[in-house]
Amino acid sequence: MTILFLAAFGLALVGFQIGRARGRTLVATSGIAAGTAARARIGAVHSRPNYHGSFVALLALAPALVVLLGWSFISEGVLTDSVLASVPAAERPETSLDRTSFMNEVRGLAAGEIDEPFDLATIPASRVYAATQTNYNMLAGAVAATLAALGGFWAYSRLTPQFRARNRVEVAVRWGLMLASLVAILTTLGIVLSLIFESLRFFQMVSPIEFLFGTRWSPQTAIRADQVGSSGAFGAVPLFWGTIFIGAIIAMLVAIPLGLMSAIYLTQYAKPSVRKVLKPILELLAGVPTVVYGFFAALTVAPRVRDFAVWLGMSDASSESALAAGVVMGVMIIPFVSSMADDALNAVPGSMRDGSLAMGATPSETVKRVLLPAALPGIVGGILLAVSRAIGETMIVVMAAGLAANLTINPFDSVTTVTTQIVALLTGDQEFDSPKTLSAFALGLVLFGITLVLNIYALAVVKKYREAYD
Repeated sequence: MTILFLAAFGLALVGFQIGRARGRTLVATSGIAAGTAARARIGAVHSRPNYHGSFVALLALAPALVVLLGWSFISEGVLTDSVLASVPAAERPETSLDRTSFMNEVRGLAAGEIDEPFDLATIPASRVYAATQTNYNMLAGAVAATLAALGGFWAYSRLTPQFRARNRVEVAVRWGLMLASLVAILTTLGIVLSLIFESLRFFQMVSPIEFLFGTRWSPQTAIRADQVGSSGAFGAVPLFWGTIFIGAIIAMLVAIPLGLMSAIYLTQYAKPSVRKVLKPILELLAGVPTVVYGFFAALTVAPRVRDFAVWLGMSDASSESALAAGVVMGVMIIPFVSSMADDALNAVPGSMRDGSLAMGATPSETVKRVLLPAALPGIVGGILLAVSRAIGETMIVVMAAGLAANLTINPFDSVTTVTTQIVALLTGDQEFDSPKTLSAFALGLVLFGITLVLNIYALAVVKKYREAYD
């Protein structure tokens, strides 16, 4: 299929070259007397040659893409039916699971990824699969090429000096941009609807009151009915608290002071040469993968935190703690807070700073009494966005804070977060009809709602701030 798509784009490129050549011919033979300036000759034709070429390319590419995309969506179903119909009835898989396993083995043999099949019936079936796939792909390619040629010829026949190729191309570009934006919107809508649908299934099994206000989280189902917690406990308050404790309290206690002070230094005190060096170094932290932060938290910070807890007299201190995860998460968020505070401080009119200094205020007094109050809405908005970023973090918490759902205010204890539990619940082979697995969707819905509210409020604050100084 990849070759067919490349061929379609190749035909579109050929159409573009032919259409552009036709546009240049129209310019040269537009009836203007010889010796007229080139600009006047171009003006006699409504659209430039590139628009003529683009019009031909679009009319050649669009029908070919429709055919190829349609075939790519239905090809597996057609090939599966053809292969299963060729298998003798006695050897044909009966259940849906068996058919899926059978076809996976057939595809592996056809692609050369499997040398020795488990089911010998897949050997002749793989030959049928390969032959049928080749035939249907050739047919789809032939249909796409025919439609591309017809579309290109029709577009070429429309090219005249008065033809508004530019308008047609711009309309096509506008529709393309609209479709691109719809992809993002529909993706978000699909995520929300899937979360809502699966969460409703979960709340049919578990009371929303227990989920939102319960204090015991133990979603596993026991093997025997007489075991404790055989029905599971789905009180998510410890998860909500762990998320807030690590992401919104400990991490922000690290990120806000350090990020804000670094922004103040870089914008108000650092020389341009120093800022030129320090700013990129600070922003490098934002490019470090979160799993690397997780390694750093688990191997470097967590043992030190445990040693410190032991020094304080906590002999049973855990090697996994909220403090270790929160500190490293705060370090990760520093560039985010610093960048938002930097933008907010730079957006304050220079006349306010100059006026303060002219009145005899020191630079530190100007920062405290003029710049920070003026930039406060933008800084607050940035901090709220940083909180929404922190509460969605997973790897650091998994590696440094553990999986224990404890409701505690002791930073040296092991806690867990919503995102960590979602990963734990959906890892491995799961049944999507049990409350244990469906609870991950309910947690995701709550997390989505929290981050959505934080983002909307933060953007509203930033927008209000920008309107004041634009």
